[in-house]
Amino acid sequence: MPAAPDPRIDDYIAALPPWQQEICRTVRRLVHEADPGVEETIKRTRQPYFVLEGNVCALLAAKDHVNVFLYDGGLAPDPRGIITGGHTNTTGRTVALYENGPLDEAALREILRSIIATNRAGGWRSIRKRASLGG
Repeated sequence: MPAAPDPRIDDYIAALPPWQQEICRTVRRLVHEADPGVEETIKRTRQPYFVLEGNVCALLAAKDHVNVFLYDGGLAPDPRGIITGGHTNTTGRTVALYENGPLDEAALREILRSIIATNRAGGWRSIRKRASLGG
């Protein structure tokens, strides 16, 4: 059953410039296409988060772009090279989306599906721990 939209995320998006609103709405749609069970919430006072058995991603509108924070521990494959930051970060990476810039919807949707699958398998921390123990 699809999770209900969080009106606080609607409010966050509505306060942004039109081009950032469009990006955030697109990312929001892609998250729910990746898995309709993803829930929306606000963390850190006003940051939109998308969660399913753990954090999937978060949005942060900056002055000249929108950051999509991917909570994947670096496990999700990125064959199309859309991840723009945090390549050496052990907890998450980012996709920075700019006005009139490219957004590979299929690639982002696949990364989100991978993160959700990892969450359902116990989360990236558990997967890494099992791997380090040889199992």
